[in-house]
Amino acid sequence: MDSLRGADIVAKSLERLGVSRIFTLSGNHIMPVFDALLATGIAVVHARHEAACVHMADAWGRLTGETGVALVTGGQGHANGAAALFTALAAESPVLLLSGHAGLNELGRGAFQEMAQAEIARPMTKAAWTASSVAALGPDLARALRLTREGRPGPVHLSLPVDLLEARVPADAVRLPDPGPAPAAADPALAAAVLRRLARAERPLVLCGPASCDPAGRAAMAALEERIGVPVIGMESPRGLNDPSLGAFAEVLARADLLVLAGKPLDFTLRFGKAPAVAPDCLFCLVDPDPALLGRAPPERLVAAGLADARAFLAALQEAGAPHAGAGWLREVREALAFRPAAWAEARGTPGRLHPVELCRAVDAFLARHPEGTLICDGGEIGQWPQALVRARRRLVNGVSGTIGASLPFAIAARAAQPHAPVVAVLGDGTFGFHMAEFDTALRYGLPFIAVVGNDARWNAEYQIQLRQYGPERARHCDLLPSRYDAAVAALGGFGALVTSAGELPAALEAAHASGRPACVNVMIDSVAAPVIRRPG
Repeated sequence: MDSLRGADIVAKSLERLGVSRIFTLSGNHIMPVFDALLATGIAVVHARHEAACVHMADAWGRLTGETGVALVTGGQGHANGAAALFTALAAESPVLLLSGHAGLNELGRGAFQEMAQAEIARPMTKAAWTASSVAALGPDLARALRLTREGRPGPVHLSLPVDLLEARVPADAVRLPDPGPAPAAADPALAAAVLRRLARAERPLVLCGPASCDPAGRAAMAALEERIGVPVIGMESPRGLNDPSLGAFAEVLARADLLVLAGKPLDFTLRFGKAPAVAPDCLFCLVDPDPALLGRAPPERLVAAGLADARAFLAALQEAGAPHAGAGWLREVREALAFRPAAWAEARGTPGRLHPVELCRAVDAFLARHPEGTLICDGGEIGQWPQALVRARRRLVNGVSGTIGASLPFAIAARAAQPHAPVVAVLGDGTFGFHMAEFDTALRYGLPFIAVVGNDARWNAEYQIQLRQYGPERARHCDLLPSRYDAAVAALGGFGALVTSAGELPAALEAAHASGRPACVNVMIDSVAAPVIRRPG
């Protein structure tokens, strides 16, 4: 009688459930799955660090609409990968981390790399557990993938004990799982109640959370804004109301008389709804898939609330909405969001270095020539400048967690998601050090991208904190070397270029793109604080 290993059930179930690509790093506990994947059509990207695998899965989930899957080994491999879950959780990114695990039949007896893996992952996931039987593997995978998208999207973890992966069961006893149902439509009554409140408000804002900030979500937000004539704004930055990509957003937020939070948590990014960031008499409508978040608004100012998937709710507003009477308010908000200081046009670096504005000007021009490209922004200070200045149809930022270091893995996944379009990642020199070895991954899989490194030879975000809070005489220990990151990438087989003047950068970007190789354009920049945009007066 034919039989299947547990690993075969895992591989076949993932394929049946719609997984097309897995980001992985090999290890003892998961080699049966490596073998089983050979019988599927699932593509494999074998990375150099487990955290990079999870970051790649995170980017894949945000860009493609498919849950991103990372596969790592147990023990330390799991712990390495789990560290990247926090970024995905804050970004509301659908990610499944599959980790090998010590055999169930050896637990408590000093098994190889035995670790309480689910307990480690649980605080950074929507759910985390360990498979308990071969029969449960298929249902466990179906449940895990469903949970990544059900309600508020986010990461889920499932540990796979190696003895279950190696065990064999009769093939005719295995039933592979089916995909789950699509998200339910939002309640029309909830949409109608919110639309009535919008019609009565003079200065309303509809704010959407990170889960709506992927390409499809941004298109839906733009369509809704055109339909109802009310500003619809996505928020995905840890800078919150100071997000430089939103211009003078803080100004209009403080004037709003109604905030509709559609899957947008009332949290630190909105200063918890407190004055002066939000007007003390501003009303709230809260629509969220998580019931716990509906209680965050002040009860006396909460005029509508309900449970709904944010995408479904936006669709319900789009279907039932009518133009708002306050066209002037929409125009005011659009002008505020588009505002950038006029002085930036004159920004120049010191000799041998560029101002971040000059760096971004060249990247913006490059992506204007390649409008199908993807922009990735990472880093404490330098990452904020391209968010403010570089226009791109497809954009990926490190997210609400504020954690840096994901940009190189993000770039690899972005290129895999759109193989014929350039990817430009703008990052700092501190950030570059997290996952430099992933240039090797990009080379092996033919996934070129351009890393534009803003090199000021320091951890600038922390240096700026030292300057503001402790003074320049106490600004210590955040220095780095002005390293030749371009030469390191060239030594790995990629393309490298050093840029020390604004005039050199456009040609360096085009040469990097033309090389067809993973590229590092190492741009020497001045240490400049991230922008906080306010209009004069």
